Amino acid sequence: MLLLKILNVFRYPIKSSHFQIKKLSTISHPKNYDLIVVGGTLGGLAAAREATALGAKVLVLDQLHSNYIFLRGILKKVMHKAALLGEACTDAANYGWVIDKQVNHKWENLRKTVKTHMDNVKLLDHNAAFENIFHGLGTFLDPHTISLISSSENCVSLSSKIFLLSLGTRSLHPKTPAGAKEYGISCDDVFHLDRPPGKTLIIGNEIEGFECAGILSLLGQDVTMMVGTEVLKGIDRQMANIITSMMIKKNIRFLSECQLKPIDKLPNGKLKILWNDPSKKLHAEEFDTLVFAIGRRTLIEGLHLEKVGVSTVPLTSKIETFNDQTNISHIYAIGEILHEKPESYNLSIQAGRLLAKRLFGNSHELMDYENAPTTIFTPLEYSFVGLSEETAITRFGEENLEIYHSYYKPAEFFIAKRDVSNCYLKVIALRRGDQRVLGMHFIGPEAEHVIQGFSTAMKCKLTVEALMNTVGMHPTVAEEFTRIRITKRSGLDPTPASCCS
Repeated sequence: MLLLKILNVFRYPIKSSHFQIKKLSTISHPKNYDLIVVGGTLGGLAAAREATALGAKVLVLDQLHSNYIFLRGILKKVMHKAALLGEACTDAANYGWVIDKQVNHKWENLRKTVKTHMDNVKLLDHNAAFENIFHGLGTFLDPHTISLISSSENCVSLSSKIFLLSLGTRSLHPKTPAGAKEYGISCDDVFHLDRPPGKTLIIGNEIEGFECAGILSLLGQDVTMMVGTEVLKGIDRQMANIITSMMIKKNIRFLSECQLKPIDKLPNGKLKILWNDPSKKLHAEEFDTLVFAIGRRTLIEGLHLEKVGVSTVPLTSKIETFNDQTNISHIYAIGEILHEKPESYNLSIQAGRLLAKRLFGNSHELMDYENAPTTIFTPLEYSFVGLSEETAITRFGEENLEIYHSYYKPAEFFIAKRDVSNCYLKVIALRRGDQRVLGMHFIGPEAEHVIQGFSTAMKCKLTVEALMNTVGMHPTVAEEFTRIRITKRSGLDPTPASCCS
């Protein structure tokens, strides 16, 4: 019942459908549009609505199940919350709660409850505010023409001045070694298993692999991660190392720089997995579940982007853009199909709106991808906004930066007797002048809520002086940012001596 109540916090009202699904016969006239959006993701729909409001003639081609990132985000948050409840039950005894029976977790109960919740979420009418939408596939014939394909009707070709690509992604699956594609599943698949994952091997350096490992470990599963040389690529190196250290303390085993061998399924249903370690020593072990977290590929198959010359990144087929514009001037792209851009459905919605205003309004405002807040739902959460330390050094030079940092002790961790050694934050700022803040990083409880507020301050050109002059709310973890005084340059110990930092 407790889990049901918590899941209800995330429940959305189910609306009746008002959108109009166009048939080919109804969209054959007109044949010319100002904007055709390929992919009905939330970002694409936001762009379509904004462009329509500005007087543009718009059509959306919606491949079914476009909003993967929206659904993944909700599922991940719910599973993360379920995992944290296990630690909360342990904490409860220290706060005087008497739990008469041993606390156990039943995967089947969680799976049933979450499935019901996600089925309700899928019924949401994301298209309610936009009517001109066609549920089907499109194929580019030339740079300004796309052919629509329906399972029940003939093809029709439409032209548009501008195209916007806004599709979803799927998890990458390796083709080698033998057995990897046959027996491996994705992080998306794990939470849909009817049985507990059991002893699980997660292979890959991606964020979703770390999140999946943390959730499964807190739910009582035996988890091993097989990673490469650079874990959490693209993330601040110091913070990535702290996250790894924290996860090791959560009983997650790490294997580094290993070479996977062919995988066999045993008569008992387990997977026999062999690998060579860096010294070439061969290891063999049985696992119940094999998960690959090696990245995501875009759902652009069938579009024939090569016919119009849009460049894509090998392996993932993701698209590199400059101000959301591809290498073809009238074709734009937003959302999770972008190469090395943050993946967030709110980010794609904002990008879609701003793009439409630039294309059909008088706006010149660009999407600020660097100052978009990001959260990684590991057991101790990590959130950040702005630049990593490495990026800041490359861009401005180490001599021109001041990096404030501190370990801290969350008040709620003391009675619960939680480990505080990985609770850490840092602020990256320009050294001279008013010390404009370039990046804020935070590892600790409720990290996503802490950084969400400071991301607004970053948009307003936050300075270190303003941060130090901010009155903190005591006792909260967010107030730790107002206490920053120690810099890396000083060499002083950033570990707090008092009970509450």
